[in-house]
Amino acid sequence: MKNALNESVLVLNRLWQAINVCTVERAFTLLYMGHAEVVFENAGNFQTFNFTEWRDFTRDHDGEDVVRTVSFKIRIPRVILLLFFDRLPHKEVKFTRHNIFERDRNTCQYCGKRFDRRDLNLDHVVPRDRGGATTWENIVCACIPCNTRKANRTPQEAGMHLIRKPKRPKWRPFVNVTLSMVAHDSWRHFLDLAYWNVELGEDVK
Repeated sequence: MKNALNESVLVLNRLWQAINVCTVERAFTLLYMGHAEVVFENAGNFQTFNFTEWRDFTRDHDGEDVVRTVSFKIRIPRVILLLFFDRLPHKEVKFTRHNIFERDRNTCQYCGKRFDRRDLNLDHVVPRDRGGATTWENIVCACIPCNTRKANRTPQEAGMHLIRKPKRPKWRPFVNVTLSMVAHDSWRHFLDLAYWNVELGEDVK
């Protein structure tokens, strides 16, 4: 049962926003302490259960996703709702080369074509010797031909246009999940995977 207790459970804050993933063991602890409830989908509707209610509700469940104790068995929850936490974690995406590639999706911001990272440079939209800062709002991915063409000029001076204005990416509170990694269909209702679907890794600037 050790492996089952280490499986992932989606954690929602009090506003039903996905904020984290925890283990089944941790989820049961939160449920037992009265700090969380199970979220369960039934015919398109979501119900919540405290520990005792969930234990009684799943008493006759015959699937493999159960934890057995000496006196009872209980189904593993897949989504839990924190009862007293309504904030989103404060965290910013680190300003690194890797994260700029992630933000721009390995796409040249001038010609709009995707490239291998080996074939992309980081370009200062406003050149540094013109006072351009090394910030999220002034750095973009550029392929080598576009970077060479732009040279030490502004896009306007080079007759080029950005496909989107660079800006600081928003950190999405749900971490370490991509669409292919979503373990349970019930998670999909609470995840915004289309915008920013994985916590960005650290890299050297």
